[in-house]
Amino acid sequence: MSPLGHRYQITPDEMREIMARLTPHFPPYLRKIEPNPLGWGLHFIFAPFTGREEEPCTPRSFYNDPQLSYVSESDNEAEHLLREKAGVVMGNLYEAAREEWKDAAYVADLRRVVKDAPERWRAYEREAKALEAAYAYLRTPEAGREWPAAISRLVDAQDATRSAAAAFDERAADIAYTHDKHLYADLGRADALAKAGFPEARDWHVRDGFGGYFRDGLAEKVDGLVKEQEAHLARVGRLASLPT
Repeated sequence: MSPLGHRYQITPDEMREIMARLTPHFPPYLRKIEPNPLGWGLHFIFAPFTGREEEPCTPRSFYNDPQLSYVSESDNEAEHLLREKAGVVMGNLYEAAREEWKDAAYVADLRRVVKDAPERWRAYEREAKALEAAYAYLRTPEAGREWPAAISRLVDAQDATRSAAAAFDERAADIAYTHDKHLYADLGRADALAKAGFPEARDWHVRDGFGGYFRDGLAEKVDGLVKEQEAHLARVGRLASLPT
């Protein structure tokens, strides 16, 4: 006898009978049923899901099958137990299918919404690097000899970085909403993006899209950086004007 989940033991003869009754109701993507290698229950092997299929669920035909419908224990104890076990097998099968399908659906939705996010992220990184260089230049002696022009270049770099960040946020928001939609998938965010073909997304600034509201975007991060830079420059200007 082998265990069927945590509630039942099932004999080889019972399994053969259960499989015979359930086979007409198996989904077309089921490839194999075998003992769970962990030692309990059954292991279901499915054809790979695309994520675009309908969510797996027990078909109506299963509930309408006279060989599987409910029989009370008082009427026929053996038949009651056999049908209970068949119901457990069917429930476990479709639950396992749903778990695999949820991950596939998550990945498929990410592929749909990422679009040109990699290019937009690279554009942001270029502008952020230029902004860092423009700000660092202000600390050099050369900047003192062309201060207005150096400040003007800094402002241009700030604006370009903010614009690139806002462009990336357009994609990041859709990605964040997709993460929220698939909150209960087994895949983590980085793994789902990697399976969608974007392993580099691990470094992207994609924050929270809970409830359809995008928070803590990249543009907001750049705004904070710009405020820090401007506050520092204002302080430098104030201190530089003090009499020595």
